[in-house]
Amino acid sequence: MIDSIINSTLLLAVPLVLAALGGAIHRRAGVVNIGLEGQMLVGAFSGIIASTATGSWLVGILVGGIGGALAGLVMSLVITRLSANEIIVGLGFNIVALGIVGFTLRAVYGVSGTLRFPDQPRLPRITIPGLDEVPILGAIFSGKDVLFWFAVLLVPFLAWAFANARWGIRTRATGVSESATASLGVRTLGLRDAAGTIAGMLAGLGGVALALGVSGLFNENMIAGRGFVALAAFYFGRSRPLPTALACLLFSFFDALQIRLQTSGGFPSDLIQTLPYIAVVAVLAWAGYTGLRRRTRMTA
Repeated sequence: MIDSIINSTLLLAVPLVLAALGGAIHRRAGVVNIGLEGQMLVGAFSGIIASTATGSWLVGILVGGIGGALAGLVMSLVITRLSANEIIVGLGFNIVALGIVGFTLRAVYGVSGTLRFPDQPRLPRITIPGLDEVPILGAIFSGKDVLFWFAVLLVPFLAWAFANARWGIRTRATGVSESATASLGVRTLGLRDAAGTIAGMLAGLGGVALALGVSGLFNENMIAGRGFVALAAFYFGRSRPLPTALACLLFSFFDALQIRLQTSGGFPSDLIQTLPYIAVVAVLAWAGYTGLRRRTRMTA
């Protein structure tokens, strides 16, 4: 049972980690990305269509990432160039993305809700010989797909980039004070658009991980609030890669636990399904409390 929960937790964490890290990058540039939900949906839909059309999971990853990147760029341009409110733009984008995808499902594929292909390519899982049968370690390291390992490597890379790379330092500076950074000759709008594009790409890859890695199908409601959970994760982690990823693992653990409790029976399913969201609310409340204490100490 422990191995099963660990494996499910890590599998479910991949979409969240990718989307949350994208949101953290955008937040470091000074924009709160509310559109992660829609960007994940675009990535999942474009990725599953491309992978089925070509028979290649790799093409699905590439197209899903590009689809998410284009969605992120469009949303960022509306915010930076038209000075639109980021909250309204993000919420509006989520609604538009859901509407377009739903219309395409009905108009092109003649289905409502779920799109399933019999020969759907899946993300390959890498089995480590000798470790697969080892309790706990096997569940952690063996049988994971390529996007899992990409997410694992992305966390330390982003931590290094924010602290040392010129792009990371300029992005952080833009988020702290756009006017001061612009006075040094830095193209802050370009940096924000780049951050929005990267955020969209990572959210799109999160959607691909959900469609090709977790479920093997597409449903117009499959994101199911994960974009907002990712937002809560990078808010809790204060846009730092490692704490953000750990928050995603916490949320995914409760998601895996509620799935396990539902399959085992004996628990009211409606109540069990609320576990991940209760965890999100509790974590956000804790983050708000600690943030208030921190500000109080600074002003004391």
